[in-house]
Amino acid sequence: MAAVATVHEELHPANWAKPRGYANGIAATGKLVFIGGQIGWTGDQIFEARDLVGQTRQTLANIAAVLAEAGGRPEHITRMTWYIVDKQEYLSNLKGIGEAYRDILGKHFPAMAMVQVVALIEDEARVEIEATAVIPENG
Repeated sequence: MAAVATVHEELHPANWAKPRGYANGIAATGKLVFIGGQIGWTGDQIFEARDLVGQTRQTLANIAAVLAEAGGRPEHITRMTWYIVDKQEYLSNLKGIGEAYRDILGKHFPAMAMVQVVALIEDEARVEIEATAVIPENG
């Protein structure tokens, strides 16, 4: 059986400035996958990176791994919410974070939000990301 293609439609009002690194909205059909907040530790719950870029890379790899368990790929991600503990640390590391993002998830940019928080539950965590994906249903 061939898979029915997921319809991912970027929602972008014609008179708005083009977003960089995210979409204003995504419309999609298929199997919904909800990925709980992932942080920058390994599957063994060990922090190998202490810096934001390294933890972001691991966090994105964790999201990709959970998504793969459902049969999905990075381009199936439709929404992400990022929680960071230091806005200035994020802004100072945009290049490295962007490289980590493209290395793990490619050039697919879902709808995103980012929030600075006082702390995360794991004291060593610099970032936590949750994601929603829509995977093509088998036809």
